[in-house]
Amino acid sequence: MFLTMEHLNKTYSGGKVAVEDFNLEIEKGEFVCFIGTSGSGKTTTMRMINRMLQQTSGTIKIDGKDISELDPVKLRRKIGYVIQNIGLMPHMTIKQNINIVPKLLKWPQEKMDERAKEMIKLVELPEEFLDRYPSELSGGQQQRIGVVRALAADQDLILMDEPFGALDPITREALQDLVKDLQERLGKTIIFVTHDMDEALNLATKIVVMDSGQIMQVATPDEILRHPANEFVENLLGHDRLIQAKPSITTVGQVMLTNVASITPDRLLKEALKIMHDRRVDSLLVTDSGGTLKGYMDIEDIDYNFKTATSVGDVMHTDVFYVSSESLIRDTVERILKRGFKNVPVVDKDHHLVGIVTRAALVDIVYDALWGDDDKSSTSDSETTSQSATAKKLANDEQTGAVDDNGQGGDAK
Repeated sequence: MFLTMEHLNKTYSGGKVAVEDFNLEIEKGEFVCFIGTSGSGKTTTMRMINRMLQQTSGTIKIDGKDISELDPVKLRRKIGYVIQNIGLMPHMTIKQNINIVPKLLKWPQEKMDERAKEMIKLVELPEEFLDRYPSELSGGQQQRIGVVRALAADQDLILMDEPFGALDPITREALQDLVKDLQERLGKTIIFVTHDMDEALNLATKIVVMDSGQIMQVATPDEILRHPANEFVENLLGHDRLIQAKPSITTVGQVMLTNVASITPDRLLKEALKIMHDRRVDSLLVTDSGGTLKGYMDIEDIDYNFKTATSVGDVMHTDVFYVSSESLIRDTVERILKRGFKNVPVVDKDHHLVGIVTRAALVDIVYDALWGDDDKSSTSDSETTSQSATAKKLANDEQTGAVDDNGQGGDAK
């Protein structure tokens, strides 16, 4: 086991108990979220892992080694740490901030320079940002740097203490997606403290619910949604969190439409307009020749730029919102409804466009979340399958005329 915490306790002077008999095992590569109300002990527990706080009793082991026997400074250099207020050094450049821990570890300068370039590419920021100072970046960009700084020394364990709490909702969602993608690609173990249940459900492979210093439940997001351990967990989830994907349909890939129209950036605007006219749609997704999603364009872009631009690449938008085919339905439903999109492009793990998910295709899933329990006694498996098929038919009807001769469709952005 990568990380174990056994009978962990933290009591402050005066007898205040912050953490009581905490027991947890974490495997390498897991994304674990600690969640609870203020004062539940989640941050205290995290800070004991890197010895920023000393436990009163109990043991913490990383790779079988008791951390109490390790030098605390050396231990912290092996553990990445991201906090809410980012903590970038204002007098240092972005490159110097990224390389703080590698420098302490005495990496050669050439290796640090290359690492900084690798890190800034991971968060999709331009390389020239390396020579800028934190004050020259937006809050979201600074937080991206804070994330990769924690990864720069290639630590296997990353601690994140409510890192996105001060950000606006859209920036926060983008960074959640980024962190989840990096964690999956790099295989890091992340322990993430949050008070936001939606954030925990979206990010975690395992959720630890805490109250008054004790563990209330440890389970996967789906298990917690379907089988909350007690009233506290139920209240934390909230009765308005209705989207609890039915067992037979859990991922976007199971309900997405695969006939999606796309156009490459080198194609002429008049060609894009003809596709829109022929298919009776008002927007098109843009991919490169290999099928990688690059952006979108709509009829307004053609109308405003037809006399001054010639190709799709001249007018397309690159800030396209998309979801992964492996994303959970409940997260996708919430995002589509929150943002008001009719449909959203779906990509695979290599960022290739593989489909779209529409509002209509989610009708039966929302229905099942609201009334599924009442219908279970009277709905057969064939009827359930029929509901899903009906939703797909609705989605296809919504896309009428959006399929071209190559089996591609449109109207998604």
